[in-house]
Amino acid sequence: MTDVLDHLATERLAKPDKPRTWVRGTPDAAPTEARRSTSTIRAADVIRLLGCAAAAIGLTSWLFFFALPLQGELGFVLVSYGIFLLLFTMLTAFDENKPTVRDRVVAVIVQTLAFLLLLALFSVVVYTVGRGLGALGNLNFFTQDMGKAGPLDPLTEGGIIHAVAGTLIMITIALAISIPLGLLTAVFLSEFPSRYSRFVRTIVEAMTALPSIVAGLFIYATIIVTLGFNRSGFAASLAITVMMLPIIIRSADVVLRLVPGNLKEAARALGSSTWRTVWTVTLPTARSGLTTAIILGTARGIGETSPVLLTAGATTFLNLNPLSGPMTSLPLTTFTFVKSPELNMISRGFGTAAVLMVLVLILFAIARAIGGRGPGQLTSRQQRARTRASTDDDYRYRARELGIVKPARPNPFAGLARLMPRRKEPSS
Repeated sequence: MTDVLDHLATERLAKPDKPRTWVRGTPDAAPTEARRSTSTIRAADVIRLLGCAAAAIGLTSWLFFFALPLQGELGFVLVSYGIFLLLFTMLTAFDENKPTVRDRVVAVIVQTLAFLLLLALFSVVVYTVGRGLGALGNLNFFTQDMGKAGPLDPLTEGGIIHAVAGTLIMITIALAISIPLGLLTAVFLSEFPSRYSRFVRTIVEAMTALPSIVAGLFIYATIIVTLGFNRSGFAASLAITVMMLPIIIRSADVVLRLVPGNLKEAARALGSSTWRTVWTVTLPTARSGLTTAIILGTARGIGETSPVLLTAGATTFLNLNPLSGPMTSLPLTTFTFVKSPELNMISRGFGTAAVLMVLVLILFAIARAIGGRGPGQLTSRQQRARTRASTDDDYRYRARELGIVKPARPNPFAGLARLMPRRKEPSS
């Protein structure tokens, strides 16, 4: 018996114990938490949403029309949404744990707000285009000015070519001034911190809340009254520049601060100067954000009305000279048309607003196409160039391994080099 026990003990020491397999339900088993999925939309979620929405609308209708003497469309919508959230939370709590319930409810609220914003934007666009459809359907609306058309004339006469040209000229001049000046100021604020840069940042932040009428009065007092210039599109461009600069500087400053510091340190470690680092590392890395800053500034400047009225005046004729004569813009023309009691003028006003929206959309698309790529993203042309360079490098490496001295690929300039006269060496 003793020999048998010794043999079993020896086998036990020679063969380690097998890993234990825990059976569900035993007291020693560790509970395994199921992995939550917060991004997948399941059929149960859609059914739950639709059911809660239908129940909320039905219960709110019973409260408004039978139980309580409540009135108002806004109150009906708010009460329905509150009941919907309550029912959705209760039904989700039956199947999910507390973190998942909280996540689903917050997701519903965020998506509801996004839907309301899109609905408001869609309503504005549809209403504007619908009211101005009578004017937009005529070709003369885009090819003529209002020099020979009056409030009582039909929509087949007159147009807004003078306002479109004025807006494009003024915003082009304003961007030509604002972009380099704003980006240089942002680079100064982010890369060269000092007491003076803090003072400049304070002034920029204060100018962000500057009313547009004050900017127009400043340019009117300095350029027109003090220096004696006439009202023109250039003066209006300066007023628009004053409104655009703070937006571009602040947005670009925030974007430049987000550039990783190790990229700048690596460039400086390789021997680059400060401006070389800014030009080759900081600005290309933040190009997408800088484009967004320019877009925000353009959106602020292109919709200004009072500075243009003070500094450029108003006209119904086409003027392409920004240095002489009054010039108008699309927002000012829209205001002039809409305030008229005539239906045709109101239709022209909404048509002008629709053209302004399309123009802004085109400018944004151009800006996004120019600078919308993120850091490290290459265009198709750059990708092809990099592929060719990589292929050539691989060919040279293989030729060097095989001991090939002369390249097998012909040089297109070899014959031209043989035809060139050789320079004679000076005799010693």
